[in-house]
Amino acid sequence: MPDTYTLYKLIILYTLNEAGFPITNAQMTEFVLNKGYTTYFVLQEVIGELIDAELILPMKHSDRTEYTITEEGRVTIQYFGDRISEAIRSDIRAFLRDKGCVMKNEAAVTADYYKTTAREYAVRCRVREKGSDLIDMTITVPTEVQAEATAIKWKTKHQELYAHIMKELL
Repeated sequence: MPDTYTLYKLIILYTLNEAGFPITNAQMTEFVLNKGYTTYFVLQEVIGELIDAELILPMKHSDRTEYTITEEGRVTIQYFGDRISEAIRSDIRAFLRDKGCVMKNEAAVTADYYKTTAREYAVRCRVREKGSDLIDMTITVPTEVQAEATAIKWKTKHQELYAHIMKELL
């Protein structure tokens, strides 16, 4: 039986490996805390250690951080995944089955903004499907308030906007 910190690391690696798509910090936290495996602060510490060890890769967006498993993380979970009890693996599979579609959709639509050298804000809007970009566009707006509003609107209106753009282009 692995020590508790090692077990937490293996749970995170197993979850990311089984998911096959990026999982946000909030989603990982929801699973681990709802199951009572550990506390929020211990979870964040363990995630930090996995990042430092280059077993998971963080991708920061304006409103969230997503994690993906690296090749080294996949190798690690292949070798040590059997140290996770079947009950915990079952919990992970059930969580991904129950929440996977919602989580995948959240990961597939992103909108981030940043300040440009021209002191405006660029909003990068993306929709990804099966690891490829369906659309990836950057819009420049004059204020941070407009950038934030654009990012929020993209997340709620991306389907209609994408359909409209494709209709106009094709």
